[in-house]
Amino acid sequence: MTDDGGAEVTSRGVCWSTTENPTTGNNKTTDGSGTGSFTSSLTSLTPGTEYYIRAYAINSEGTAYGNQVSFTTGAIQLASLTTDAAGSITQTTAISGGNITDDGGGDVTARGVCWSISQTPTTADSKTEDGTGTGTFTSNLTGLSPGTTYYVRAYAINSAGTAYGNEVSLTTEPVHLATLTTDAVSSITQTTAVSGGNITDDGGGNITARGVCWSMAAEPTINDSHTEDGTGTGSFTSDLTGLNTGTTYYVRAYATNEAGTAYGNEVSFTTEPLIDADGNVYKTVIIGDQLWMAENLKTTKYNDGTDIPLVTDGRKWASLTSPGFCWYDNDRESYGDIYGGLYNWFAVNTVKLCPDGWHVPDIEELNIIAGYLGGEAIAGGKLKETGTTHWKSPNTDATNESGFTGRPGGFRSRIWDTKCYGKFGHLGMFGYWWSYSAYDANTAWIGELGYNTGSVVGNHVDKGKGLSVRCLKD
Repeated sequence: MTDDGGAEVTSRGVCWSTTENPTTGNNKTTDGSGTGSFTSSLTSLTPGTEYYIRAYAINSEGTAYGNQVSFTTGAIQLASLTTDAAGSITQTTAISGGNITDDGGGDVTARGVCWSISQTPTTADSKTEDGTGTGTFTSNLTGLSPGTTYYVRAYAINSAGTAYGNEVSLTTEPVHLATLTTDAVSSITQTTAVSGGNITDDGGGNITARGVCWSMAAEPTINDSHTEDGTGTGSFTSDLTGLNTGTTYYVRAYATNEAGTAYGNEVSFTTEPLIDADGNVYKTVIIGDQLWMAENLKTTKYNDGTDIPLVTDGRKWASLTSPGFCWYDNDRESYGDIYGGLYNWFAVNTVKLCPDGWHVPDIEELNIIAGYLGGEAIAGGKLKETGTTHWKSPNTDATNESGFTGRPGGFRSRIWDTKCYGKFGHLGMFGYWWSYSAYDANTAWIGELGYNTGSVVGNHVDKGKGLSVRCLKD
């Protein structure tokens, strides 16, 4: 202020506006009184805006203004920030954050980190929201996928837009195989048992299948027999079915997640054997859905412990209309263990011939086994024991791939001809097995295997004949 106009200057400063020729009615400073130089600080300006300024001085005559000048404020810039390295990484979470060192001249209204499996993530991807303002902040990344690489950038938003920090990357921990144990086997019968397991750690993944697997060989896998007992962790119970009698099995619990299939410890057990009333122990075999004896019956007692009448005399055998049995040629020592006994159908019809829980099959059940093995034309070869130790050559088409191990036990007739009673025949040539099904009053259905054919033959014969018996599990 170079001249006070002859009166004391009582107030001075500058006034400004976004329009020309601002007055003290607009924004102004008050910077003392008197003449001379003064400095004014203009505040609360809007970024990137043109303002007009005039100095003013007030004395008793009024308000005088200086020349008008103008200026434009600087625009708000994007904030400046850095991204923290990721830490505390698990399969599904991690920690990062950032440091906003410059707000760019504007208020930081939002900040956090954003991430993606693709590089250069933005706030359009997954992100955190960690307050406002400058300085450091910490961000918790959640909902990540195991074994996956993510790219992360801190972000800060002001009125100029969204700024991003440097990019960092992280890889989450992969899913591991589950951890589990196998339960001891209990409730063991001839054909069933109970086990299970406990999944104590899912390995960071989803347990999509669990159960137990078993085999007659050690270290069973899900490619062997197995149960399917739901999903998830924790304890479960498994019912093992379709087992063979008197057989040792190895069992492991299993659990499947994204990493693969894990197995628990191995346990073993032996099913109850098949024993008749005499104490004879029998091998068995599973064919399709049926469990069969794998050798011929050789009991001398019914399953209630009473004796089956042993009939050696030929004439007496020929006249029987009641239960009876014998050994081929009445020679138990030579033939009993190899071929079993020969029983008439009247003994079969008592329904006490087989051990408890087993029965002589009916004709439909005999047809089922033939059908499972491809039909009567080829099933015989699959049912016959191989070789010519017990079968007469050529033992046509014998493979025994079923495990049935059919042997040619022959038969005992009633009357061979008018002069021969109770004669034995066909040992080594043919095997005949009773069914429970009667054909008529005098005959019943049988299944027949021969040395010279690969087929199985269904036939019906005199109920008084002595034939082999195979028992089938109920």
